[in-house]
Amino acid sequence: MEDVDATETCLQNLKELTGTWPPIRVGGTTRQISWRSDTRSQPRLDNLSNTVAAAKLAKSQMGTLYAIELVFTNSDPIANGDSWTAAADYVSEIQWQNAVCGNLSVTDLIPAGVSFGTFPMRIADLTAVEGTASIYDKDYCFHNYPQFTSTANLSSLMSHSGIESQTQPFAAEVSAAAQEGKPHVLGETNSGRFYSWYLRCDSSDLIAATGGGGGISPTFSEALWILDYTNPAYKILGQYCWWGRYDIEAPYYGAYFVNMALAGTDSITALDDQTTAYAAYAIFESDAVARVLLYNWEYYTSGTRPNQTFSLTGLSPGIVTAKRLTAPYAASRVDYGGNPTVAGRTFVNGTCTIQGTAVEETTTVSGGEATFTIGASEALLVYV
Repeated sequence: MEDVDATETCLQNLKELTGTWPPIRVGGTTRQISWRSDTRSQPRLDNLSNTVAAAKLAKSQMGTLYAIELVFTNSDPIANGDSWTAAADYVSEIQWQNAVCGNLSVTDLIPAGVSFGTFPMRIADLTAVEGTASIYDKDYCFHNYPQFTSTANLSSLMSHSGIESQTQPFAAEVSAAAQEGKPHVLGETNSGRFYSWYLRCDSSDLIAATGGGGGISPTFSEALWILDYTNPAYKILGQYCWWGRYDIEAPYYGAYFVNMALAGTDSITALDDQTTAYAAYAIFESDAVARVLLYNWEYYTSGTRPNQTFSLTGLSPGIVTAKRLTAPYAASRVDYGGNPTVAGRTFVNGTCTIQGTAVEETTTVSGGEATFTIGASEALLVYV
């Protein structure tokens, strides 16, 4: 963060939309910036004493510390050299969170149940054996990736129905966490798993992120994916660091747009059946629809851009306004000159300063209905 001048401004842009600074997951960049010495025996991974010492230091130095996630690198010390099982993981996890939180004299610190996917780990199974150790749980945590570097495919990522089916298995885990009065966290997630960056997370179903692979992360398609991926499971304000020293990458535009859509609202619900490339979400504020988020998920690469007409009914007479997220193509990249725009504006590369005049589209409501034209690989936020 200290070497990337745009960081504070990029975060400030999001704060101006939501009213709060984005929380950040520290440590995701460790494997990129650390170095190994074969002559040193300490500190090391999977060592409880070192973990307690590091936790003490973090708590003493970070006044806004949210939580400390405990993860393992192999079967030790989870299973003491035996094959890993979910049951063994539960026992080890309880031991470690007791030790860490006991030494720090704190509760509500640990994202519990860290696991990739929803099987074989289950929040309900963990809570059944936790007993009094549950007081140390800040939330419950899973990791999720729809693709990996070796399987990365941009056109298949842009599947509205695929996003729905990919996130649906987590509904039971969110419910189990709610039964314990705790939030559910996707401690790591992204379009694909490649390497770790830092994140922000917020809301009842928090999300974190690691860097995607396969050349997908810098593209505008990733910006659209962010919008749709955050909505089915009510993952509000989720994104990772999509800027660097030189460029404000396309996915940051998606992060900004989803903050614009959801900031200050109460809930969100899908209006479509998740079976086509066309998506719509109603966003509520004080139990009334305040905004509608519309997507055209058609994968656009070249030639004449196809359009799709969306109709909203039951609207009050008058004029509704809208803001558009677009880019030259689905695969557009800022570093290749393919800047997206959000409400007609861009972010200055290197500084993240917003530039340009905001463009607000207007549509007249006739007979309670308004229609909107959205090009392939575009999104529109309608204020009703």
